[in-house]
Parts: sequence; structure tokens; C-alpha cells
Amino acid sequence: MSEESTALPWPVAVGPGGSTPVDLMARVARGDSDAFSQLYDQMVPRVYGLIRRVLRNPAQSEEVTQEVMVEVWRTATRYDADRGSPTSWILTMAHRRAIDRVRSEQSATDREQAVAAASASPEYDEVAEAVTTNLEVEQVRHCLSALTELQRESVTLAYYGGYSYREVAELLDAKLATIKARMRDGLIRLRDCLGVTGR
Repeated sequence: MSEESTALPWPVAVGPGGSTPVDLMARVARGDSDAFSQLYDQMVPRVYGLIRRVLRNPAQSEEVTQEVMVEVWRTATRYDADRGSPTSWILTMAHRRAIDRVRSEQSATDREQAVAAASASPEYDEVAEAVTTNLEVEQVRHCLSALTELQRESVTLAYYGGYSYREVAELLDAKLATIKARMRDGLIRLRDCLGVTGR
């Protein structure tokens, strides 16, 4: 093979020990941790610089730089020298990771703002709703206590117990007509006590 046929279309940097990034990548792909250490030392400053320009946050930039270098170690076998230099492959990976982090952070911020907006302005005032409900319950209790015992038993069994008029009559051992009359009179008194107007 002539030297011209193996020439690469990009400048080849030679690191300490005479290893080029292409040589190092080939060795990293075979699981050579010493080669990875050399490649790491050569690439981390550039990877961090690129990521830092995108993220602007030093701590996040360091974190994403580490993620990129771990990915280089894990996926070194996918590197194809015919498609570009190891440097461009790694920097492309770094840029994508940085953009993904920006999108992820923005998405998290959007979710937090949506949750904050939803919880900050409930559709109704929960305290007022609870107070109103408690007042209504107390008013119904007060009005029920104003009924005769027979009316109160009939209304309670029918409306709170879910029994039919016939079942109430059987439970109270009374005639159906008597229960209907108690219910009618009791409901009229409840309506008047609660201030409900008839139609």
C-alpha cells in the first residue's frame, strides 16, 4: 500500500508517545485502557470547551464531558475512519449531548412552570369550599333535628340509607301511606328550614 492511498483528508495530530488519534481510537476499540487514557487527555479540553460554550454552566459541562468520554469508551467500535477524524467524531458526539442537555433542562423547566402555575391558581378556593360544605352539613343537621322523630327516621332511611319508601315502611313496621305522609311533611319542613323555595 502506498503512503498516498492511506493518507487521511484531515491533519493528523500526534500525541505524547507518537500515537495519533486514529491509532488511539483503534486501540480503544480493542479495549485498550492506556490508549483511552491518552485519548482522554488529548480530547477532554476540547470536548469541555465545546460543551461549556453550549451549556454555560461549569458543573453541567463537566458532567456532560464525562458522559461523552464514557460514550467514546463504550462505542469506540462504531467509529469509522472513512467518515471523519476521531476528533470530529468525538466533538460531534459532544455537541449532540450538550444540545440534548439544553433541551432536557428546558423541558424540565417548562414542566415545573406548568405545575407551579396549576397549583398556584386553583379553579376554586378550597378553604371556602370546605367551609361552605361544613356550614351546609351543619344546617341540614340542625333542620333534621327540628323534625319529629318519626319524620327524621323516615327521611334519614330514605335519603341517607338509600331505602325505598316501601323498605322504610317495613323497617319501621308502619303502613306505606303513613311513611309517605311522614316523608312529605318532613321534606316540607326541611325545605322551609333550609330556605329552599318551591317551584
